[in-house]
Amino acid sequence: MEILAKSDPQITLKQHIDDCLLILVHLRNSFPKIPTIVDENDFWDIVRLAIITHDLGKAHREFNKLLRALPNEWYGQRHELFSVPFVDGLTVDNETKRLLKLAVAGHHKDFDKLQKEYINKAYASGYNDEFGTEGLFDFEDEFAKIDKESVVVLLQTYFATTVDSFTVHSPRKLISSYLVKADNGEFNLYSQNYLKTLLLLGALKHCDHLGSAQVRAIENLDGTSFEFLGKKRKQLLSENKDLYRHQLTSSKTLGNVILTAPTGSGKTESAMLWLQKQISESGQGRAFYILPFTASINAMYERLSSDQNDLGASKVGMIHGKLQDYLYDYFDDLQYADAKKEAIKEIHDKFRILAMPLKVITPFQLIKHLFGLKGFEQGILEWSGGYFIFDEIHAYSPDVFAQIKVFLEYVTHHFHGKVFIMTATMPTFLRKELEESVGGFTAISADQGLYNAFNRHRVLLKDRLLSDNLGIIKDDLNAGKKVLVVCNTVRQSQMVYDQLKQNASRSVLLHGAFTGEDRTRHERILKEGEKDSENPIQLLVGTQAIEVSLDIDYDIIYTEPAPIDALIQRFGRVNRKREKGICTAVVFRSANASDKYIYNPELVSRTIELFESLNNNGGLVEELKIQDYIDFVYPWWSEKDKQAFDQIYHLLKYSVEHELAPFLHSKNREEEYYKQFDGIKVLPVKLKDRFEKYLSGFDFIGAERLKVQIRKNKFAQLIAESDQNLYKTTYHFDSVNGKLISVPYWVLTKKYSEELGLLYDEQEEWNAELL
Repeated sequence: MEILAKSDPQITLKQHIDDCLLILVHLRNSFPKIPTIVDENDFWDIVRLAIITHDLGKAHREFNKLLRALPNEWYGQRHELFSVPFVDGLTVDNETKRLLKLAVAGHHKDFDKLQKEYINKAYASGYNDEFGTEGLFDFEDEFAKIDKESVVVLLQTYFATTVDSFTVHSPRKLISSYLVKADNGEFNLYSQNYLKTLLLLGALKHCDHLGSAQVRAIENLDGTSFEFLGKKRKQLLSENKDLYRHQLTSSKTLGNVILTAPTGSGKTESAMLWLQKQISESGQGRAFYILPFTASINAMYERLSSDQNDLGASKVGMIHGKLQDYLYDYFDDLQYADAKKEAIKEIHDKFRILAMPLKVITPFQLIKHLFGLKGFEQGILEWSGGYFIFDEIHAYSPDVFAQIKVFLEYVTHHFHGKVFIMTATMPTFLRKELEESVGGFTAISADQGLYNAFNRHRVLLKDRLLSDNLGIIKDDLNAGKKVLVVCNTVRQSQMVYDQLKQNASRSVLLHGAFTGEDRTRHERILKEGEKDSENPIQLLVGTQAIEVSLDIDYDIIYTEPAPIDALIQRFGRVNRKREKGICTAVVFRSANASDKYIYNPELVSRTIELFESLNNNGGLVEELKIQDYIDFVYPWWSEKDKQAFDQIYHLLKYSVEHELAPFLHSKNREEEYYKQFDGIKVLPVKLKDRFEKYLSGFDFIGAERLKVQIRKNKFAQLIAESDQNLYKTTYHFDSVNGKLISVPYWVLTKKYSEELGLLYDEQEEWNAELL
């Protein structure tokens, strides 16, 4: 009888190893710089041995009974522990054996959990130490239930790998000695074989997961991927035009770049031209397009994944925050679930997203790996020789900016990563921090002539609140103008939209209190409206969500007061194509009482002061002077911000260098990571049935897209107001080895509207007894 590795559908151990080895072939092509990074020419050969041995423990007869749904005495043991002794029979040096045994033992479970919950509970120690217990089983006796000869023949026959005789020992000592070193900080970034260990585990997990998903190919970016750039330039030349100078310079520059150019001047194209140059000259590496807001990654993904005008759907992936977590859990714990085959296929299809050569993400999906969250070894593997494009890097709080600096140092200094940083608005003191982090770089700026040509806005300051001046906005709508209105809070945007929409032929509301599903729908309507000259979206009302990455073009903007960098981004959505002369940006001097929780009032005041000074020049915003404007409002760190930046930077840098250890996922660091987010995802009660239906079908992304993110202080306020506003529940579904899969989540009982989003002042009608 053949040895099985998977159930439903049944997959043999040989087939699974073959599937993983196929992924290895692709990884070698996708990450050619790793042997240099770890200073080990035979790195991929070591990964091959890890793949061949990682699941040999599945030959245990009771485990195979489990996979065949037969009565068994497996009792929840870990198959990877029974794979470890086979490594001792390989004809490699002792240090390579040690690394292989660690990787094989740790390719599913965190070592701390593996030791405490499996080894100590299951197996007698045989000696008296701090880990010693009297377990239920004897490891050597359990290993004897493996047909060792069949395994040896399998390896020799199909994988040309010889396993000599070996003595069977429990992996307890191997793992406990590693834990002692890691806990004492003795195994860190500067230790011998640290990077090799980290990337070996990452590569093995990648091969195991993608092999289990039966991915047959991993796409790379190559010369043909960028043909669209040549076509765009050819089109420009046919119109007696050409790329801007900063775009041409980007296309010829190798290495790190910091680009400064006006909003709407083709920075994204500059980044793609730079990326083409890097891959052509420096070789393969995964690419990451990093944006500050979750909302903005949808628009950028649609743009870059266009098969006609950009890289194409087969090359670009958009990683939702929880996607990796769900999929890693599935392949580690749920792979033997009694789930429908079509549901499993859907999960496998989603896993392919993780293998895309360019991913559109927020920085938090990079930073999370520095905190040692589950799957961080795979995440860091993908950084090896990678290319990182940061769009509008200024738009972060001091603590997040500090984490980005640590990341930039880590990836450029240790993993041969290259970065392309672009911005239209960045204070000089922040730029200096970036320059320090990346080391050598090329500074590229748009030329003076282009800056002058991009003068397209004049600021008109108005007294009172925006909401007190809706009459003049209605006048513009009635006159047929395309009007953009930007508010600082969701509630204000909803109120303004509700009062203006009847004056517009078509209107859209965009803010952060929509479900992911509805937000995408609103963005799609907006995008389609931009292409429909006969029936465009005449009115767009939004919050800061419209500041980045939306390729829209309006005639006039009315905005509540905000700091200069936020306003410059908002202005960039007006007269974007520079076909309307000089357009008006109306900024209201007065702020709502709640705005102080969004923006620092001192920065807003300095911005208004700056705009007052522009009156001598008719309120003209001169693009060439944007840096001067920014530095006037942000001359230096505030004492509070500088303190926050320094504290986070030094703490995280120390943690990454001395505490981040492969095979260990720190609960404390995970809590620290999630603590920094000013948002909690909740599910509107009206969507509860749909949410649970998605979960039961293993559609984790669909389920997550029904949630809305609210601020922590708002969350606390809702709970304080009434215990009926929010409640926590858990949905249980499917069965894994007799255990239920449980997904806890928060339910919000406030009304939710597909048009307006979350309505905090209205209660949804619901029956608590049915929940």
